[in-house]
Amino acid sequence: MKNQIIAIAAFLTTISLTTTVQAANSEHIRQLLATKQCQNCDLTNAGLVMADLSGANLSGANLAGANLSRANLSGADLRGANLSGASLFGVNLSEAKFSGANLAGADLRNTYLANVELTGAYLNGANFQGAVGIPSQIASPEEFYALGVAEAQKGNQQQAISYFNQAIAIKPEYAGAYLARGVARYQILDRQGAFQDAQIAEKMFTSQNNGPGMLTAQAFIQELQTPVNEKVSAGKPSFVDFLGSLGSVLLQFLPF
Repeated sequence: MKNQIIAIAAFLTTISLTTTVQAANSEHIRQLLATKQCQNCDLTNAGLVMADLSGANLSGANLAGANLSRANLSGADLRGANLSGASLFGVNLSEAKFSGANLAGADLRNTYLANVELTGAYLNGANFQGAVGIPSQIASPEEFYALGVAEAQKGNQQQAISYFNQAIAIKPEYAGAYLARGVARYQILDRQGAFQDAQIAEKMFTSQNNGPGMLTAQAFIQELQTPVNEKVSAGKPSFVDFLGSLGSVLLQFLPF
């Protein structure tokens, strides 16, 4: 039985590689998989799903439209490579080098970007939703905020908090990010952290003459000061009144 499984696996691998080489230069595919050395190769639309390319030299390679979903590219050299429209969903890109690379329209969702080098990379239209370790220099506070709101709406509060942290680190006066982080903390039952963020947000909104923000933060503080089994006193708007939906209350603090 074990030999049959091995034979079937080998057969399926052969079929997979045959399909792959039809989408790109077959010799370049074989070279890459055998040696991990493929500088300036033509890998257009190549199918390299889950490929182990850790430490590979792909500098200057053309990977436009390639499917590298869930591959391992940790430490890979992709300087000057063309990855426009490529799928890098869930890829490990830790310590990979992308200086001068073209990542326009690339799918970088759920990638792992610890210590990735992106100096001079073209990132227009790249999708970083759910990515971990996004370098602060490649996104604005508002972009990190938007990523956080999207994660919060999907119920991924811890990831949302991470994005709000990055927005605050770049723009310490970003009152909306404090409020949003407070909401996310509230949703994971961290009432103390939520209260601290709400207070900071309320003070910042007040100093910035942001009436809607100030009222929202005050309603949130009132909610947090109310015992769990009690309702907010009648006659005053509750946080739920302001909330409506999580997206509507948080998206108002995006400047675009």
